[in-house]
Amino acid sequence: MDYGALVGRIREWGQELGFEGVGITDADLSAAEPRLLDWLAQGRHGEMEYMARHGALRARPTELKPGTLRVICCRMSYAAAGGELPPGEGAHAYIARYARGRDYHKVLRTRLQRLCEHIECEVGAFGYRVFTDSAPVMEVELAVRAGIGWRGKHTLALGRSGSWFFLGAGR
Repeated sequence: MDYGALVGRIREWGQELGFEGVGITDADLSAAEPRLLDWLAQGRHGEMEYMARHGALRARPTELKPGTLRVICCRMSYAAAGGELPPGEGAHAYIARYARGRDYHKVLRTRLQRLCEHIECEVGAFGYRVFTDSAPVMEVELAVRAGIGWRGKHTLALGRSGSWFFLGAGR
């Protein structure tokens, strides 16, 4: 199977697994590394010390999984049908929409694992790693490069339906 056909199949499998966006990009984030290091040097990570702990490693996916050539990025919506919730009034409490239901880390990881298993059945073993918030990597940068969103002024990834989605990747 040629590369273009495989990419098409990967997107189909991703949609079957519930991803609303599936894109593939190379693993070279060297152009983003200086911005990341500057952002850290300015202390913009606030109290999120884990951001600084791994520093430049976030822009070097090939150091997390040696031999990485491509990264498959997936986007899964958590926007529920029925529109917006009304603002809280009085004693009413609301749970953030992304926190409802099963732990998204487990949901995404399971679906990404299945996607990689589909790929392995097609091409054979290829030594992958799936992650969603579980590896020091620039998920938004990868998603933008993979074409499944763009970076908003608020620095989050955006899609046509907004920013109510989770990101995960396999490489």
